[in-house]
Amino acid sequence: MIHIKKIVTIFIFLLSLGKIYAQNDTISVMSYNIWNGFDWDKAKDRKAKLINWVKSKDPNILALQELNGYTQEKLEEDAKKWGHSYALLLKENGYSVGLTSKTPIKLREKVRDEMWHGLLHCETYGIDFFVVHLSPSDQRFRNKEAGIIKDRISKIKNENYMVLGDFNAHSPFDGDYLKTNNKLLKKYLESDNKPGNKFKNTLNNNFDFNVISTFLSIPSIDVGQMYIETKSRYSFPTPALIGENLDLKQVNNFKERIDYIFVSPKLVKSCINSIIYNSEATFYLSDHFPVEAKFIFPKK
Repeated sequence: MIHIKKIVTIFIFLLSLGKIYAQNDTISVMSYNIWNGFDWDKAKDRKAKLINWVKSKDPNILALQELNGYTQEKLEEDAKKWGHSYALLLKENGYSVGLTSKTPIKLREKVRDEMWHGLLHCETYGIDFFVVHLSPSDQRFRNKEAGIIKDRISKIKNENYMVLGDFNAHSPFDGDYLKTNNKLLKKYLESDNKPGNKFKNTLNNNFDFNVISTFLSIPSIDVGQMYIETKSRYSFPTPALIGENLDLKQVNNFKERIDYIFVSPKLVKSCINSIIYNSEATFYLSDHFPVEAKFIFPKK
């Protein structure tokens, strides 16, 4: 009798869950650094596999970094391959960022001055998106970029906003894990202390948490921290770098999270999950792992 009651309870729960999903829309947002624009479009096989993988996940919105060699037309062509009819590119030179979507995209602003790679601000699905790729070389410059983005977000009227991309920065939420990662810190310090290097990625000989703290103070919420266990919370490097810049031991020793999705306090209420796809399926698609957040909204 007890077992029957349990079965009935589970059945009622599943029916309720099905009703909730039937009455709402689930929206998936993904961010992916695709590694030098697939080596400036020379890595054809890797590109085809990444496109197929993205298509299999079917995100509603995709933010991209390192769109090297891309034009607006080329991004639109690729976007259609993973099911997106709309795309917007920041620039057609250097390390560009972009956004693709299943619904129309409204350009709000393209920012190139005072930014290392630039900032793309646009709107789709009623959400203001800020697609970023912060400086990979200097924490002081990243701090300046974070301040520029925070200032812009403070001036928008939309309470639904999101900042996502490759931040090249560490979160205070990951501090305990990073504290145990002496090999990663040593790598950063060795780079910072090279003769003639005018850039610094560390602060006071330690990891710098100021950049991510600025984004948290916007305010915005780190959905990765909400849903992903600390030990699984890494987005770089991937095994694709073995033989390029790293060996297998270094790939395992240098795990860190530098790719994020931050959402507004209003938007976080609709967030139901977040994941970093750092399993075998994405090992060789890029040097970064993709990050995703899912939201549920009432149907209009």
